[in-house]
Amino acid sequence: MSETQSNKARLGVAGLDDILVGGLARGHLYLLEGSPGTGKTTIALQFLLEGHEQGEKGLYITLSETEPELRLTANSHGWEIDAKFDMFELAPPESLLDSEQQQSLLYSSDLELGEATKAIFAAVEQVRPDRIVLDSLSEIRLLAQSSLRYRRQILLLKHYFARNGATVLLLDDLTSEANDKTVHSVAHGVMRLEELAPTYGAERRRLRVIKYRGQAYRGGFHDFTIRRGGVEVFPRLVASEHRTSFERAPLTSNIAELDALIGGGVERGSSALVLGPAGAGKSLLTLHFARAAVERGEKAALFIFDEELGLLFTRAKSMGIDLEALRDSGNLLIEQIDAAELSPGEFSHRVRHRVDTARVQTVVIDSLNGYQAAMPEEQSLLLHMHELLQYLNRQGATTFITVAQHGLVGDMKSPVDITYLADSVILLRYFEALGRVRRAISVIKKRSGSHENTIREYRIGRAGISIGEPLEDFQGVLRGVPTYTGSSAPLLETEADPRLGSGAGEFKA
Repeated sequence: MSETQSNKARLGVAGLDDILVGGLARGHLYLLEGSPGTGKTTIALQFLLEGHEQGEKGLYITLSETEPELRLTANSHGWEIDAKFDMFELAPPESLLDSEQQQSLLYSSDLELGEATKAIFAAVEQVRPDRIVLDSLSEIRLLAQSSLRYRRQILLLKHYFARNGATVLLLDDLTSEANDKTVHSVAHGVMRLEELAPTYGAERRRLRVIKYRGQAYRGGFHDFTIRRGGVEVFPRLVASEHRTSFERAPLTSNIAELDALIGGGVERGSSALVLGPAGAGKSLLTLHFARAAVERGEKAALFIFDEELGLLFTRAKSMGIDLEALRDSGNLLIEQIDAAELSPGEFSHRVRHRVDTARVQTVVIDSLNGYQAAMPEEQSLLLHMHELLQYLNRQGATTFITVAQHGLVGDMKSPVDITYLADSVILLRYFEALGRVRRAISVIKKRSGSHENTIREYRIGRAGISIGEPLEDFQGVLRGVPTYTGSSAPLLETEADPRLGSGAGEFKA
């Protein structure tokens, strides 16, 4: 164990120790505050269990929960806490439970507070713990009955624990006045847990380190979740902390016409945004790049927000892309994302985990509309997406993002404008020509290298996407209603229909 590590008491909470740069400085008093149900008790139990793993003695002093309730909480996470740390349940005197013996003169708040303090000190003297959890301060505040007496009591506890050299975690359920910062000024560090209740979907939990004396830490809000096995925190992603060296080579889609349109392919370590109305083929276009990555011997990851995986597999297979076979090979990772159940921080963590551990080099997010549903505010979406794209770019991963525009024809709007974040922008449109609704593709932005300024027709068929020759006689593209006024020679014919026999409607470029 290094000297730096030995000076820190790890909490044993995934992600939180990273935020605190290794954990809590030993021998100090810390405050963990949050409304009921935010996970304070769970983190406290993880703190003591981690101490047990490190060979340290732990003591859980509870004034609010009973010992059976604590065991029930531990069992819900699959933990066995017997003999791993001591528990001291500070219960009121039996005489207080007897209504006939309740006398304000004999059992004043001062006497109750003094007796409680003596009991806490006696438990600490008996166990001599390295780690202490005091749950919770609201009961001490109740016994103190005044802000001054409460502050004196907290200072008394702090100095006593300091003499014993223990690392102390105080829990507070925030049931007091909002302006009461008594413990904030006394504690060496303060962490706050919050729970947000969106209009629809699961609750969102986040934490913030308010104070940590003499120690740098990662500021801001960090999403976290409570699941079986304890609390898991997802530290806020800071892209500037992650930078690797790689060769910026163009990556092709294995469709010659598409690669020519993009200027030879999408550069490694860049991001490409695919814009278009519903049904234009955005997902299918990104699947071609993912399949090409697998065929090159690389790993790709698909994060699907909008479509059920079974339907996606069936639809892709009918167009010549066997996603199940690619997945079974281990080179294509596919995750179905439920935006209503996932926080933005957890999603970023999942993407980062795939890139860091599985060495994924091509990432597809389909679509940003689903990702936006997980965001409380649009501005936050832009910030999250900016950090995520910057991180992926610096890791040498190529990212494809789809955005479904509102409407099918006419003046279409995007739910959020991230065109300035993407390195390349591919625009898909419907257009009419010769009595048929057709599809057009064009590249309107590419930061690195040149690209075609032309508009090409493309067709979705049993072979996936087929792209025709450049079309010149277009009107109204920027208005959102492209109309082709030229000859029929460069247009794609419809794919042969097996019901009509061979030779009917064959493809010609």
